[in-house]
Amino acid sequence: MKFGVFDHVDRSHLPLPEYYEARLKLVEFYDRNDFYAYHIAEHHQTPLGMAASPSVFLAAVAQRSKRLRFGPMIWALPLYHPIRMIEEICMLDQMSGGRLEMGFGRGASPIELEYFGQNPDDAQAIYNEALELIIKGLTEKTLTYHGKFFNFDDVPMALDTCQKPYPPIWYGVHAPESAARAAKRGLHAIELDNPRDTKIAYDSFRAAWKEAHGERPLPLMGLGRFIVVAPTDAEAVAIARRAYPVWETNFSFLRNLRNRTGTHPRPSTYDELEKVGQGIAGSPATVTEFLREQLVYTGSNYLVGQYAFGDLTLDETLRSLELFKNEVMPKLAGL
Repeated sequence: MKFGVFDHVDRSHLPLPEYYEARLKLVEFYDRNDFYAYHIAEHHQTPLGMAASPSVFLAAVAQRSKRLRFGPMIWALPLYHPIRMIEEICMLDQMSGGRLEMGFGRGASPIELEYFGQNPDDAQAIYNEALELIIKGLTEKTLTYHGKFFNFDDVPMALDTCQKPYPPIWYGVHAPESAARAAKRGLHAIELDNPRDTKIAYDSFRAAWKEAHGERPLPLMGLGRFIVVAPTDAEAVAIARRAYPVWETNFSFLRNLRNRTGTHPRPSTYDELEKVGQGIAGSPATVTEFLREQLVYTGSNYLVGQYAFGDLTLDETLRSLELFKNEVMPKLAGL
């Protein structure tokens, strides 16, 4: 079992200079305490995403850490020219000594794509073409490509990656079909949905992996959960009940502003979140049992905690992480 972190980098009440510094202090904690990787979301024009340019924020992460792997979950490919994306990938991987983990997607929010003049109906096709182009550009000295959205000839690839042939690739799965596609491509995956849907997706992933790759060892299959640990259940739940609705307001900001139906909706309260199995707040023993049950049930081999969200203070988050590292991680490590 490996342990990682997922972070929307959503807005708190701190002034932004203090906010970014607090997030980077958490990065230093993850780096010191054997967390495998730090994954951040990309969102635009919303308090859900203060890392609107993942590459800019991750450049700071690269300099504030030594061992921690990191990357976007995901880069929204319709918002990038593939050549620019290739250059940013190479820079981040070289600046970190080969610690970049790449995540690509079409973008979860149609509203955000529209703000950049993109048609959400084209997003999947652009993603498919751009991903093919990026892999091609990371493995060839010159790039020639002619597709529906991108066309160029003999572009020199002056930069390359530290990891060869290129850094690991991740995909966020939400359905059996997307899980099977990710498995066939040999990608790592993260699932944020409820346990039943996660199990269905990962059963599909394992079946597709075996069909495509035989007995080759499975990649990382991440289970993403909100996690708050405190000395007692009552204290942890009180913190989560206060902080989670702040995150959910950020999560729903654009949907409510533009009166849209949201994709991948989340419960509005912590109690509902725990009831559907997407988060836990409690003592170390309570958190351990909740997570153990879900990891075994879903067959996940990578626990991805969302520890900083809403109006959680830096001190609250660090205390939660200390308890998780000292009293939860050792009990789950052998799964």
